This record gives sequence, C-alpha cells and structure tokens, in this order.
Amino acid sequence: MSQIQQAMAMLIAAFHKYSGKEGDKKTLSKGELKDLLTAELGEVFGKTQDKAALDQIFKDLDANADGSVDFQEYVTLIACITMLCNEFFSKK
Repeated sequence: MSQIQQAMAMLIAAFHKYSGKEGDKKTLSKGELKDLLTAELGEVFGKTQDKAALDQIFKDLDANADGSVDFQEYVTLIACITMLCNEFFSKK
C-alpha cells in the first residue's frame, strides 16, 4: 500500500477502535470521542480533561446534532487538525 492508503487505513482503524463501545458501532459517543482524543491525539489536544472544552469540541463536530460523531464528522476533525499542523510546520 502507498503511504496515503496506509494513512487512510489507520484513520479507519482508529475510528473503529473506539466506536461502538457505548452503542452504535458506526458512531462515537462523547465518552468514546474523549477516549480517542486522549489516546490518539493527546499531544495535540492535551489530556482533554476540560469538560467544557470537550463538550464544545463534541458540539462542533456533531454537525447533524444527533448526539454522536459519525465517521464523516470524525474525518472532518482529522482534516482540520491536519491543515492546522501543516500551517504550523510550514511557518518554521
């Protein structure tokens, strides 16, 4: 697989590693999202202990306001973080 294909497979695997622990296997609950952010993106988000910040992240991601984060909403988060990282490292 190419590097991009490997990255895509890793993003999919990470989503499914955390989804479904509290219900629907195709979505992330707020608790599952917190676990994912802490374990997989802890260096970017800190330890996500700030409940208000986590609530805001979840609300912003839950575009359709159904109380969960689906794969498309998750990919949107990853794309935004990737763009911010690219901007940060491009300035150096």
